[in-house]
Amino acid sequence: MMQNTTIALGVDIGGGHIACSAIDTTSGRPIPNTTSTSKVDSKGSSQQILKCWADCINTTLEKIDKSQLKGIGFAIPGPFNYQKGVAIYELTDKYESLYNIAIEPAIMPLLNLDETKIRFLNDASAFAVGAAWCGKAWGTKKSISLTLGTGFGSAFIDNDLPVIKRSDVPDQGCLWYLTFKDGIADDYFSTRWFIREYKKLTGETVKGVKEIAEIARNHSQANNIFLEFADNLASFLMPWLKKFEPEVLVMGGNIMKAADLFLPALKGLINCDVQVDIEISELMEEAAMIGSARLLDDDYWHKIKPHLPII
Repeated sequence: MMQNTTIALGVDIGGGHIACSAIDTTSGRPIPNTTSTSKVDSKGSSQQILKCWADCINTTLEKIDKSQLKGIGFAIPGPFNYQKGVAIYELTDKYESLYNIAIEPAIMPLLNLDETKIRFLNDASAFAVGAAWCGKAWGTKKSISLTLGTGFGSAFIDNDLPVIKRSDVPDQGCLWYLTFKDGIADDYFSTRWFIREYKKLTGETVKGVKEIAEIARNHSQANNIFLEFADNLASFLMPWLKKFEPEVLVMGGNIMKAADLFLPALKGLINCDVQVDIEISELMEEAAMIGSARLLDDDYWHKIKPHLPII
């Protein structure tokens, strides 16, 4: 590593895991052999959760020259006050013990560090910022990023910044809560939709999309679930693609591991009506860590801070 390299740690907080990596702040790329991961009991006490997070971060800190560290960026799901760094997990089924806790002063004593900057960004926004900084949305002015997994994450990016309040985006710049068919978008564009539809079709319960995809590659009935998913997603996205006019739609998350079963259909349906590049994120899980690490660029932080949602 060059002596003048500066480093930011990018932390990705999931519903049941944490991942942390050292990011080169010049290139935006993860530094090899610095990634740490751990499972997290999201129903544990605040002390248990914070210690688990700190242990993972400390493992990455052991692999870097701490004198080069600019700070730590967290990609973390809402509800959360991102400007103040306060968790608002109430009646969320995950991380409820962190309710109303300011994360920086709570975790700092557990880190093997002197004082450092800690900044926070919504996990879906961090994925989108990472894609715009050095991923599939690099070099574009406007992009939409989606994460498809246990939940439905999304972010609208214009000039490298998330858009959360404008006439061409939904309120808070996310799509998951919008009405769709008999529920909301999150009901239809997440793992549980696939599990529900497969059970309706076969009467069998499976753990996730991976199992359904393996079956679908040999059975047309199961394959039809993926084609229905493509049809639903295209019809839901179309109004926002027309309003926002992105140059690229970047897609990530675990459901994209079955992209061969629905992406060709999705592209065909969307590109009949709207011209937009549709790309699978090559960064996948790294994108959120890269995006959160960008918060330690002070110029970028001052630009993005007014655009941070507080939920």
